[in-house]
Amino acid sequence: GDEKTVWVVSMGHLMGLFDNDWLGIPRTGRMAFLRYCEFTEVDVTQLGGGKILQSAMFVDIPGVMVQAGVNPFPPQTGAQLIQPGPMTHQGLALETQSPSESEKTLALINKMISDLGNWDNRLSLEDELAQTWHDDMIWWGPTGIGASYTIERYIKQHSGVFRASFSERIFNGHICKFAEGQFGGFFGWPNLSLKPIGGFMGMAASEQFYDMRVVDIYRRDGEKLAENWVFIDLLYFFSQQGIDILSRQKTLSPAKQTN
Repeated sequence: GDEKTVWVVSMGHLMGLFDNDWLGIPRTGRMAFLRYCEFTEVDVTQLGGGKILQSAMFVDIPGVMVQAGVNPFPPQTGAQLIQPGPMTHQGLALETQSPSESEKTLALINKMISDLGNWDNRLSLEDELAQTWHDDMIWWGPTGIGASYTIERYIKQHSGVFRASFSERIFNGHICKFAEGQFGGFFGWPNLSLKPIGGFMGMAASEQFYDMRVVDIYRRDGEKLAENWVFIDLLYFFSQQGIDILSRQKTLSPAKQTN
């Protein structure tokens, strides 16, 4: 095609032995998993020579804190677990994907975003989500919120709570949004600016807007979305309110350390 740059995305877990304290998080001597998602823009012009122009790397640092026994958040509404890859085991796109399938995925993601952007529509939240999501969808949320299964539980454990916790919001757009085959996603820096009325993850109400940096990766199954992996830079989100999430571990009981 005529593209001058190409975006590539990678998502999964980095695994290692947690033998040294990291960012003040106490070592455990056990295996640890760092959930990550990276977007990379590559210059594919002849002059650019296939070199990287920019990258955005998101990691779930609170997830490592929980593994070390220093959970900085109040009880979360969803499940906390090592999140698997796609149910279809087709997450690695090593071959060229069908352009029509990619366009179909991106169109569905855009429709879902449009629906989410209209909090004042007359549909119930259940009916709204059912337009673009399978009933047995899985929402793989970040540590502090957790994962949910089915539209009903997603509403109870995140979506409904989230909408009820903010009085105003500003959509700032995405740095990158694309689809390849049955997968697609985006990230922003920030995506949203939100004014809290209290309730979300124990937040207090405020008259200020706070920026939220978010990653969403989706898998489409047929005509609707089936899975969604989400990263939110919660350390940055709370730091704007004067809350240092990493420093909270100093007041928590450290996990038993094993050499």
